[in-house]
This record gives sequence, structure tokens and C-alpha cells, in this order.
Amino acid sequence: MSDTSPILLWFRRDLRLGDHPALGAACATGRPVIPVFVLDPQTETLGAAARFRLGMGLEKFAEALGDRGSRLSLRRGPALEELQRLIKQTGASAVWWSRLYDPASIARDSDVKAELTEQGIDTRSFGGHLMFEPWSVQSGAGGYYKVFTPMWNAVRGRDVDAPAAPPGRIPAPTQWPQSDKLADWALDRAMGRGAAVVRKHVLASEDAALDRLDAFIEDAFDTYAERRNLPAVQGTSDLSGHLSLGEISPHRCWHAALRAEDEGKPDTQTFRKELVWREFAYHLMYHTPHILTENWKPDWDRFPWRTDPDDPRVLAWKQGRTGIAFVDAAMREMYVTGRMHNRGRMIVASYLTKHLMCHWKIGMDWFADCLVDWDPASNAMGWQWSAGSGPDATPYFRVFNPVTQLDKFDPDRDYVRRWIAEGHDTPSSTAMDYFDAVPRRWNLDPGAAYPDPIVTPGEGRQAALSAYENRPF
Repeated sequence: MSDTSPILLWFRRDLRLGDHPALGAACATGRPVIPVFVLDPQTETLGAAARFRLGMGLEKFAEALGDRGSRLSLRRGPALEELQRLIKQTGASAVWWSRLYDPASIARDSDVKAELTEQGIDTRSFGGHLMFEPWSVQSGAGGYYKVFTPMWNAVRGRDVDAPAAPPGRIPAPTQWPQSDKLADWALDRAMGRGAAVVRKHVLASEDAALDRLDAFIEDAFDTYAERRNLPAVQGTSDLSGHLSLGEISPHRCWHAALRAEDEGKPDTQTFRKELVWREFAYHLMYHTPHILTENWKPDWDRFPWRTDPDDPRVLAWKQGRTGIAFVDAAMREMYVTGRMHNRGRMIVASYLTKHLMCHWKIGMDWFADCLVDWDPASNAMGWQWSAGSGPDATPYFRVFNPVTQLDKFDPDRDYVRRWIAEGHDTPSSTAMDYFDAVPRRWNLDPGAAYPDPIVTPGEGRQAALSAYENRPF
């Protein structure tokens, strides 16, 4: 291997310069580093909002590389073929990347590694997307964890690598390879008119992630345990989208919490538990990949969920017009901002899978299309947790009452007024933005009457409990 040959650094969900093991190792060699992003068939399958958010992230990441005298080379096509073309064009003798853990990525990366290694190319994968590699966390019996609390107890005292500073210099090649233009990919096309609405609420980039983390630690961390369940206040970190695309590492978030603890801030454990909850989702996806497509508990294959995605009740749920204020407000928040408060996610998922008795896959797929912070592991585990078919699930027979939940977490109805326009003489601008974000074919009118509940909490609870009592397992 030539000591001066370039290294192709294949970026995926790691769009940052700081605390990036693969980038740091590549720069440390002194060899030219060529950052690459490949829009391959697997990435093309992303939902509309996730593709839109990816485009925003790539734009900002390319700018950050440019500020350091580097470039992001964009290619579209099968990953192996595009990497091979780049190797031929640049004389690169190495392809390095950060690991991903979903089954499709593992299969793709394994194929790339096998083929390129056979061709004499140095291929290396690095950590960085997770604090704890899934195979490094084992139960006392030597297997994987199926319940969160034992995993939390196993890792809570582990050393987490301290975040590394970004490289001072990214060595550049003498000649850059040809690159696609990001605008030609039109990653926002599937969002339609909703792109203009959601864009106002999304801050992409590593710098934005670091600023958000600092603001959270400074302004909201002290009250996080109490306020994170209140959808009308800024009580959460809002880092999910940045973590999903790797604009910030979980290591940096973990160490920020530890520093806050050293400074006397209370209850850093609640936030660190949320970081490990994300790790738990990846742990399960890696060890039981069927969680993405099938009931994690096989017995639930016989449960009589409704499976028709065109069911009128499903459409009402998607439109945020169920007549249940908490459900509708949360769904509308998603269309306007691309995100949904975590308490709202639990409520809308419970309502779909329990009050409406619809299969969790319907909701999981819809979220995958609508969330800018979509994450394969967290989305799948969250839906199965809510439905009762998943690991560490809330007791399957627990049915959240969306009315009493609203009374508890939004007693003044500030959250509802922010997102629901019908029935208000002077609706908020965010409530009105919903009508500019949703598809025109829905033909929705803010002047229309707010609908009556399609299923009341009492009716839905009784139907769910009856189904559970008579479940065939």
C-alpha cells in the first residue's frame, strides 16, 4: 500500500467532524482524505421527511468540509459500484467508514468489504454511532438483553470514550473526483409543499447540534425529569434528529451530562437513561433484526389487529382528525415541524394500536415517512413497545386514556391550541401551518368543524380489553 494514496472516507449517518473515529484515524495518517456520500438504492428507500432532512444535513456538512479545505464527493448508484469507480479515478487504496447496525446496512457493508478486500483495498469500519457496540454488552448468562433495566444497570458505570476534537486539518488530494450536485438529487421532492413549512423548524448541522446541547444543559437540564413529559414546553433536548444523522455523537451527550453532574446539576441519570434507551433499541435491532418487520413476540402474530392501511379510521388518524385532541395535536405537530413530542408519540401509538386496534406496522411506516428524526431502531422498538408486541413493553393490557393524559400533561390546553385551529376564532400560526403542510388531496379547511371522536376513550378501552381477554395465545 502506498503511504501517499488517498483514503476514501464513506460517510453515511455520521455527518460531523468532531468525535469521529474514522475521520480522526484517516487524518492521522497524513494521507489525502476524500469524503464521499453515496445515494445508493438502500438510502433511496428513506421516507419523504427523512430524505428531506438528509438533504439539509448533507448541505451543511459539505459546507463544514469546505471550511476546512475539503470537499464532499456525492455519487448516486449502488454503493460498491460507485466506490469502485472512485477508487479507479483517485488511486485510493483504502475505504473506511463508520458502522451501522440495521440488517440491510450490515449486508451491504459486508458485501462491500468482501469485494474490495479481495481487490486488495484496505477496508475498515469504526464505531461512533453508539456508545456500546451491541456485541460488547452481554447479560450474566452470556446473551443479549431483552429488558431495559438490566442493560442500564450493566452499562451505567462503564467508561464511555471521551469525545475527540475535530481534526485540525483534513489532508486534501491533488485532484478531486467528479461529484454530483446535491440539488440534482431533489431530496425534498417527496415532501411536496410541506417542505417549506417543515424547513422553518429544522436546524441541521453539527454546529446546530452542539448549540442545542449547550442550551439544553444550561437552560432545561435542571428540570428535565419533570418537564420532559410536558408537550407545551421546551423540556427535552431536541437532539434526536442530530443523533439520527450523526451530527452529534452520543458520547458527547453522555459526557455533557457527566459534566453537568460535576457542576451540581440534579438528576443527570434521567437523561443518560434516555441515551441508553436508544442504545437498547440498537442492541435489540442487532440481535433480533426481525423487530423491524415482524412482531418481536411471535405469539402476537395471531392477534386480530386490523391491517388495512386504507381503513377510514386510519385516514382520520393520519390526518389528525380523530376527534381526540391529544392525538390530533401531536399528529399535526409532526406535519408542521417534522417531529413529535415523545409523550405525544406514546399517545398516538397507543390510540392507533389499542383504541383503533390497528397493526403497529401501519403507524411505524407512517412515522418513517413523516419524521425528520426517523431512526430505524428507535421507531420500530417504540411502536412495538406501545402495541404490546415488543420487548420491555408496557403491559399489553395498559391502555392510555388520551383525555386524562391531556389533563395531566397539558392541563391548560396550550399544546392543543398551538396545533389545532378548528373551533378557535384566532388560531395560532402553527395551527394554520398544518393546512399548508398536508397534502392538498385531503381537502382540509380550518373553518370546518372539529370532528367528534371516531372512537371514544371508553369505547376504545373496552374493545382493546375484550380483544386482550380473548387473545388466541
